[in-house]
Amino acid sequence: MFAEFKHTLRRLRGQIIGWSLGLGLYSLFMALFWDTVLEMEGLQEMIENYPPEMAAFFGGMTAITTPAGYMNTYYFSMMPVIAGVFAVITGAGLLAADEEKGILDLVLTYPISRTHMFWARLLALSLGLDIVMAAGWIGWYLPSLGTSMDVSAGAFLLPFLSLFAVLLLFAALALLFSMILPATRLAATVAGVLLVGNYLLIGIANLNEGLQTVAQVTPLHYYQGGFAVGGIEWPWVAGLLVGAFLLAGGGWLLFLRRDIRVGGERSWRLRLPFVGARMG
Repeated sequence: MFAEFKHTLRRLRGQIIGWSLGLGLYSLFMALFWDTVLEMEGLQEMIENYPPEMAAFFGGMTAITTPAGYMNTYYFSMMPVIAGVFAVITGAGLLAADEEKGILDLVLTYPISRTHMFWARLLALSLGLDIVMAAGWIGWYLPSLGTSMDVSAGAFLLPFLSLFAVLLLFAALALLFSMILPATRLAATVAGVLLVGNYLLIGIANLNEGLQTVAQVTPLHYYQGGFAVGGIEWPWVAGLLVGAFLLAGGGWLLFLRRDIRVGGERSWRLRLPFVGARMG
């Protein structure tokens, strides 16, 4: 199992390095701009002139002069969708991509069980997400030491824990879809659409109270973003992680029963009653 874990992590190293550099540099720039934003003349008037719909959709814009509001507005409000691209694409291709290439059946000829393969690869993906989150955290914390942003290292870490839980859940969802849908691309697309749809729903629900009930049963309702620096809701994080584990468990059960194909994408076989019928 450990060999499979290392192999998967090695295969993901390019994506992990790329996303770590991207999020780390973006974090660094946002942290360095903190003092510049605070020193802007007429900042409060500009905030008050924002369209109320825009401020409500993104949330936290009126608190942009606080570390939590600033981090949420310029960084964490967008991260579920931005970093979610890495999560859903990698999750969808974790097993199904090798199957479509025709190599998964060859790998399974080695003395490794499907259970060990499934959880070793998912654990490697989880560690990859951890590394990307750590790069973002370092990008915020180290530059902040030279600014007036008075946030501790532990407080900077809390929003990334909330983000990690959300990303792992949608990665597990994409993995589950890859066991159900006929192609990796389709699984990633459906999971991505659900992620973006959830993001839009949360924003629109801030404008329409009638949608609050629906939004409360979606994962991103329990994502705190930058506001977690003031204190994280641990039950929310635990709930998201439990949801990710349940989705992964469903994918694991389907993988145990899966007939591994030699290569290529599947297709849905629709049997129409009139096909093949003899003409009278």
